[in-house]
Amino acid sequence: MANTPGRRIVIGSMGVPLPGFDVVLIDPMTDEEAEEGELCLRLDPRPVGLMRGYYGDKAKTDDVFRNGLYHTGDVVSRDENGIFTYVGRADDVFKSSDYKVSPFELESVLVEHPAVMEAAIVPTPDELRLAIPKAFVTLSSGYEPTTETATEILQFCLSKLPPYKRIRRIEFLELPKTISGKIRRVELRKAEEQRSESGEAPEGYGTEFREEDLSLKR
Repeated sequence: MANTPGRRIVIGSMGVPLPGFDVVLIDPMTDEEAEEGELCLRLDPRPVGLMRGYYGDKAKTDDVFRNGLYHTGDVVSRDENGIFTYVGRADDVFKSSDYKVSPFELESVLVEHPAVMEAAIVPTPDELRLAIPKAFVTLSSGYEPTTETATEILQFCLSKLPPYKRIRRIEFLELPKTISGKIRRVELRKAEEQRSESGEAPEGYGTEFREEDLSLKR
């Protein structure tokens, strides 16, 4: 994918597929073709330069090369002009009240608030909605992890997100990261599952603020 010379650039987009790559989008929930879904490459003919597989890992290779496609793991959307925009990782997308929720979209809204230095959205179990979005936030300098800060951030997001994508819980902490600096979302998801099962915050985690306990204006 690229914004090639001479093309109109859509700010924030990935551009269009380059010659030699037959791109298809697959909905990760239904395995059907869609206008928003996992970015996949058709393998007939096989694109020049595409790796043969993961060295020494047949299971991983079989997982990404299946059904005549190479699965990248990235979810993107395609507009009416055939321009692609990155949405998030396929394994990060989750359902809330039967709606697909992309953490990337919610995180983009969160970081617009001056109090938010970094943010990660993960699903947390909910009896009514199956899962609801929860924000883990590293605060910017000068802000404290208080009820007032939580209210201010969630109120800000409330005005920018539709009801089914609303962030309903927030927690402040230094986000766990890999050596290369990527946020370890899998660790945050496991922490939420543990909290849901035990009713207590896992070690290293703190106070959770819930929207129903805050004075938000709707």
